[in-house]
Amino acid sequence: MNRPRVTRRNSIRSLIGGSILFPAIVSELMAAEESTSLSAEPLTPKPTHFPAKAKRIIMVFATGGVSHIDTFDTKSSGNGRDGSGKDKLMGSVFPSNANKQCGTVVSDLFPHLRDSMQDICLIRSMKSAHFDHTEAAVGMHTGSATFTRPSMGSWLSYGLGTVNQNLPSFIVIAPHLPYGGTQVYASDFLPAYHQGTRVIPGNEPIANLAAKTTQERIQQMELGLVDQLNRQYLAGRSDDSRLAARIKSYETAFHMQTAGPEAFDVQQEDDKTLGMYGLKRGDTKSFAWQCIVARRLAERGVRFIELVDSGSRPNWDSHGNMKEHVPLAKAADQPLAALIRDLKQRGMFEETLIVWATEFGRTPTKEGKFGRGHHGDCFSIWLAGGGVKGGIVHGETDDIGKSIVHGQVDVHDLHATILNQMGIDHTRLTYRHAGRDFRLTDVHGRVVKDILL
Repeated sequence: MNRPRVTRRNSIRSLIGGSILFPAIVSELMAAEESTSLSAEPLTPKPTHFPAKAKRIIMVFATGGVSHIDTFDTKSSGNGRDGSGKDKLMGSVFPSNANKQCGTVVSDLFPHLRDSMQDICLIRSMKSAHFDHTEAAVGMHTGSATFTRPSMGSWLSYGLGTVNQNLPSFIVIAPHLPYGGTQVYASDFLPAYHQGTRVIPGNEPIANLAAKTTQERIQQMELGLVDQLNRQYLAGRSDDSRLAARIKSYETAFHMQTAGPEAFDVQQEDDKTLGMYGLKRGDTKSFAWQCIVARRLAERGVRFIELVDSGSRPNWDSHGNMKEHVPLAKAADQPLAALIRDLKQRGMFEETLIVWATEFGRTPTKEGKFGRGHHGDCFSIWLAGGGVKGGIVHGETDDIGKSIVHGQVDVHDLHATILNQMGIDHTRLTYRHAGRDFRLTDVHGRVVKDILL
């Protein structure tokens, strides 16, 4: 009997149709010339350049441009700064108070975070890469506001790998995409398996994660066959990183069928923990859920976790009225403070670097009735854990929040500092592409040593 030639396409088609005879196909594949394997396991943990202070990063990105003047760098509303002055200057719309331990002043929008400022390094002298949302957001993530480049999470995945092969090395939890879209977690010219895996809060955070068959052995045989066919196809195309990435994604997806649901199941948490975050049992869509999942992923070895705080649209982009910040701050304040506390009580805080950022600040002059425009010349971000000093303020702006007085930190400096805490010399983390060595910080960047322990 003449058997049809075995090809990758018709074998998978037959497999899906359920008509394939596994022993015949597997025998023929094994008899064929052994295919070229991937050069090395791409996500195997890699050595650092020097001892790392942090093992993982949890980045929180408040998309839309949070007003520094109304949150972490409050300015008086007196002396003509109430919107009635010649230049329509407007001080902070909300009252503020000082942390009782370290004295850092924070708006009443964030009472829980204010109570945690002894553990937080506040940078009030951040300078944005751009004044437009998309460019500034992409710049904050990739270091380039004008050219497509790999995101910081992808660079860290490439440079360090992951300690848990059952989960992606870089996970982004985003109910809505931020300005810049998928580019904020793209791998660009790095191998595609380093791009972020997006998780959407809800009852099924990653679609189609559950196995389609309850017969585990059959599924293993099916995936084993697909893997053999893929690698056979890859043999003559060893430079095809997209195919290699797809093979790796199949492997990770298979393992995630067990590891993923368990990691995202916050119902395993006790009532005390849920209450600390302000999360109601059964809620799978709030920012509090994102924060608890971030901790659970950190526990399970995910290297880079990003939470996109988009709130309800139009997110933090408050052009018309700064009071639009109120519900967004309320949704984020308690969960973020709880994340710090939770990591501390589990002994993970010192080895976890939390980075809270936004793409730019907002103008000291009002826009509309009580809103503010985009302002990239200065704004505030904060870091906690991971070898960063707590209870300090780095940098200063002028008395209206328009310009940096001293201590400027740009995006490249921030990236260099984050990489440093992960044990990476930002000048040595490079990738050869288009005839030159690229790096996250391009030809710029300095480590902000004043904020480090």
